[in-house]
Amino acid sequence: MARKILVLGAGKSTSYLLDYFLSKSVTEELHLTVGDVDTSSISSEIAIHPRCQVIELDILDQASRKEAIAEVDIVVSMLPARLHTKVAKDCIAFKKHLVTASYINDEVRKLDSEVKALNLVFMNEIGLDPGIDHMSAMEVIDRIRSTGGKMLLFESFTGGLVAPEDDTNLWNYKFTWNPRNVVVAGQGGAAKFIQEGTYKYIPYHKLFRRTEFLDIEGYGKFEGYANRDSLWYKDAYGLQDVLTLYRGTMRRVGFSRAWNIFVQMGMTDDSYEIGNSKGMSYREFVNLFLPYSPTDSVELKFRHYLKIDQDDIVWEKLEELDLFSASKTITLENATPAKALQQILEESWTLGDDEKDMIVMYHKFGYELDGKKKQLDANMVVLGENRTHTAMAKTVGLPVAIATLNILNKKITTPGVQIPISKEVYSPILAELKTYGIQFSEFQVPYLGYNPDSIAG
Repeated sequence: MARKILVLGAGKSTSYLLDYFLSKSVTEELHLTVGDVDTSSISSEIAIHPRCQVIELDILDQASRKEAIAEVDIVVSMLPARLHTKVAKDCIAFKKHLVTASYINDEVRKLDSEVKALNLVFMNEIGLDPGIDHMSAMEVIDRIRSTGGKMLLFESFTGGLVAPEDDTNLWNYKFTWNPRNVVVAGQGGAAKFIQEGTYKYIPYHKLFRRTEFLDIEGYGKFEGYANRDSLWYKDAYGLQDVLTLYRGTMRRVGFSRAWNIFVQMGMTDDSYEIGNSKGMSYREFVNLFLPYSPTDSVELKFRHYLKIDQDDIVWEKLEELDLFSASKTITLENATPAKALQQILEESWTLGDDEKDMIVMYHKFGYELDGKKKQLDANMVVLGENRTHTAMAKTVGLPVAIATLNILNKKITTPGVQIPISKEVYSPILAELKTYGIQFSEFQVPYLGYNPDSIAG
């Protein structure tokens, strides 16, 4: 009898996830149901597969949601994190396992005792970041501790970027995941981390001018800016005594300096609406944030306001986006500045059909062993195939799919609301990911501690 899997949400990160389940549907006796409010983007190969059923499902329709969940053995939610609570509560009601790629929200975390009482597994944060970052970090940290090493430093960076051969704009960037998350990144509180035993905080308006440089062999130089809260990982990874703890996002060098222009202008603000946004030209949108002048052009006011020289590469990057076009218009009604900016960027930064993305992840482990300080660097690079089968979809979807099957096959049995930091979870998943080319290269290097040219300065 087939084991039934329900996948909620069929967005950009699900191509490899669905392929994985269907490729194993015969040998593993699986039947897949894919539910989405808009099924038009689901490929015909998926839709007509004999072991797959595609259904239109509005997750806010309580009756339909409950009916779909009641009929399966395990639920995979690829929905936005804010919708997971409803799904999680239904999974408890119908005694179903749950797997998600998103950060655990407080409401789901509070369900832990109920989940354990029913002997269910609610596996969260099992995508790329969070996900592969957790598993790859804990594999090395546990290995260091098993030899008697004491952790001193942990830094981790992840970037969703464009592949080198398709890196065709001055920003060295194209959208490889939800554009909205890119536009509003870093908002909602200061970035928090620890540097050499001292707590550090970076407010949003300074975030993109406090960067650390990183080199990835074969792929050149990158920069990293701080993620919002690195401190949470002290307890999650058992790093309560570590001297340095820092997590960040990777971009190509120069991106953050240019992006900071949008932050300083207020264009990434998502807290209010522009009443007359629809039909507004890009040029008029930019001018909203500039002082009035009866004589100066928008370009001149912009450069003067932000002290940008005309021959500065940042200025070329802004012009490349057609930011000052009088003919191109915002098509959204009552758009926030962030949504209007997103539309402008999507026009320039959307991957072409045959263009490839790239995932880069970098870890730095500093530790003491036998009285000597040592350092291990590890990095992973994954290239996509095309706009549908992206490296982002591969590195998010495959860990989710593998974890789901391991739960069904009772290889993961520890109950509760959890993240993938135990050996029971990460060991088999990392091993299988290697067969798909998702693996880390490790380098033993001299211990340098925290980079003296980095954000803490």
